[in-house]
Amino acid sequence: MLTPQAAFDEVRLAGSKIKRATLHNMDYIIEKDIRIGDEVYVRKAGDIIPEVVEVIKEARDGNERKYIMPDRCPVCGSQVVREEGESAYRCTGIDCPAKLFRSIVHFASRDAMDIDGLGPANADLLLKNQLISGVADLYTLREKRDELIKLERMGAKSADNLLASIEKTKGNNIDKLLFGFGIRHIGIRAAQLLSEKYPSVDDLSAASIDDIQETNDFGLVMATSVNVFFRQQQTKSMIQKLKDAGVNMKSLTFGRKEGGKFEGLTFVLTGTLPSYSRSAATGLIVKNGGKVAGSVSGSTDFVLAGAEAGSKLDKAESLGIKIINENEFKIMLG
Repeated sequence: MLTPQAAFDEVRLAGSKIKRATLHNMDYIIEKDIRIGDEVYVRKAGDIIPEVVEVIKEARDGNERKYIMPDRCPVCGSQVVREEGESAYRCTGIDCPAKLFRSIVHFASRDAMDIDGLGPANADLLLKNQLISGVADLYTLREKRDELIKLERMGAKSADNLLASIEKTKGNNIDKLLFGFGIRHIGIRAAQLLSEKYPSVDDLSAASIDDIQETNDFGLVMATSVNVFFRQQQTKSMIQKLKDAGVNMKSLTFGRKEGGKFEGLTFVLTGTLPSYSRSAATGLIVKNGGKVAGSVSGSTDFVLAGAEAGSKLDKAESLGIKIINENEFKIMLG
């Protein structure tokens, strides 16, 4: 979010020297008619945050200029948008340095790409040591393994575990990727609906606002947000890098069947299956109307277990949840 600030000649205020104050948003500037070159009264709101209270209009000499909010992000150059009914102006660049830390943390989170071992601390470590400059760089991090293991609190074992976790997510369905992009207004369910409507990320990228709006439960605001995101050059470059790194761009849930065999059922996957990758098994469950959860709970109906199943198996047994193997899963599929 782009937040305008006032810069002025230094004044002493409540015991400290002040030469900047928040202007909150464009509506605040218009309401108080604050212009470049004005003399103003400032105060500390709540005795902490400097803010402009009032313009001294009788001090104007005619050289003051109205402020215009930029239509391009001053940090990365991406398009700036203001949605109807909101006061905020927002940058649309996924790799904008000003918001990159939060973008990386969100991209790696459990509901997004689910990169184990890449929490806020390690994301900050990678960025500060300039090993990554965007989400796509995570998938070329293996080429920098020697630098990675030298980082504080990392070491060879932690580095290899992180790299293996990143590699594993290449096969994720595109709903995880779409949610991971952090597109405004696109939550987990909206990302799933898009992956059911479009065969690939490329098909979604080429879709018009009207076409996207035909997705179940989508309105104009959501459709416009998706369309604007995929029009940005940063987005196009990032997607190409992900493709080059081998990240899946095809939907495993395209054409999902309503009322399928698994309608209303929740599965949890654990271990390695003989015939299916994790993403392929997930795709089959979702296509047939079921849901796949990341952890076992009282609402879990089946745990699909393969070789080297972990703690999820123990929890399922303790809760009395039905555990099935791959053969039983195939029989359920018919």
